[in-house]
Amino acid sequence: MRGLNLWLFAAGLVAILAACLLGSTPLPPGRMLAAVVGMGEVADRVIVWEIRLPRALAAWLVGIALGASGAALQGLLRNPLAEPGVLGVSASSALAATITLHFGFAALSPFLLPLAAIGGACAATALLAAAAIRAQSMTTLILIGVGLSSFAAALMSLLMNLAPNPFTLADMVNWMMGSVANRGLPDIALGLPFLVLGLGLLYATRRGLSALTLGEEAAEGIGLNVRRQRLAVVFGAGVATGASVAIAGAIGFVGIVAPHLIRPCVGHDPARSLVPSALLAGLFLVFADILVRVMPGENELKLGVVAALVGAPIFLLIAVRRRGLA
Repeated sequence: MRGLNLWLFAAGLVAILAACLLGSTPLPPGRMLAAVVGMGEVADRVIVWEIRLPRALAAWLVGIALGASGAALQGLLRNPLAEPGVLGVSASSALAATITLHFGFAALSPFLLPLAAIGGACAATALLAAAAIRAQSMTTLILIGVGLSSFAAALMSLLMNLAPNPFTLADMVNWMMGSVANRGLPDIALGLPFLVLGLGLLYATRRGLSALTLGEEAAEGIGLNVRRQRLAVVFGAGVATGASVAIAGAIGFVGIVAPHLIRPCVGHDPARSLVPSALLAGLFLVFADILVRVMPGENELKLGVVAALVGAPIFLLIAVRRRGLA
């Protein structure tokens, strides 16, 4: 288990270094390493510290947030198809960001957009947390999340339909597709405290997730406070997801795919899958963003599009196998 985590962490660091090497202006390893430690040519330092390194770190951290949230929600709901978007937190966070773009608030300060995304996630999380305390079953919580997600998506469609000009519409569409392009260290620093808070809460729930594999009644029988467990997982996943949306916009399917690939390696234990799922999702998004940057073409693909192209077929495969159709 520890070896798997160390291997995935090391692979993530290698991927980040590879992201610093590759791009429209290739950097030899020596020049790249010199720029990383603050030496070398000024142009190399600008490329590494202002463009490539922040972008790679953003992709890695967003993947970590989504992978851990997906693993925790799958353990809580005992459903391999669960992921951060299933409870409507991603859609609510993206809706808040879209509102700032539609009404021009984002132009007032570069921090308003990510703060709005985090605020939208926190608002949705508060609603879900209240529902988690009162809900008699997880089915009720899932239905509330689906309804919240659908309503947020409808409002976003309305805002895009009423966009005041083509430039605002383009900004809204780009945000909904998900991307780490043009992200800087200040953008990461703004979302990082919320990301750490969410991940810390999820990690603290790991023993309860293992107990829930026995069923809610059996878990309560061995002393687990099921409602408190629901509250902690929902709040942790909501805050971590909100931070990821604040950094990169809406990116789907990563929270499903990474836990699904990790689960057989850890004996299908939700507690043991949290950390490796997070690290694998981070690794996947860094490689996906490298692919986005090096692909030929005038228009750069969005990271969320690449993640969906890879994740959606795997999602369908999981669903088909779960229903016994294959």
